[in-house]
Amino acid sequence: MGTVRKALIVGTVLGAGAGVGSALFVLVTPGEQQKQAMLKEMPEQDPRRRDEAARTKQLVFATLQEAATTQENVAWRKNWNDGGGGRSG
Repeated sequence: MGTVRKALIVGTVLGAGAGVGSALFVLVTPGEQQKQAMLKEMPEQDPRRRDEAARTKQLVFATLQEAATTQENVAWRKNWNDGGGGRSG
């Protein structure tokens, strides 16, 4: 009988903890309007930041393409925008 009572107490305590956790989650979660405001403030939404990221991706991709077609170790370049002039491996 003591084991059943202990199991019921443990179940009640765990259920109460889950209920409190769920209630806190609902209280803390932002609403739809607040989510939209947060998305607008993200740096990726700034057109200048997007252009900068696109340019960086283009430079990295061009460097990778060049590295695949040449025997030069392009990682040793001081200026990656330049076509050469670094140490060659």
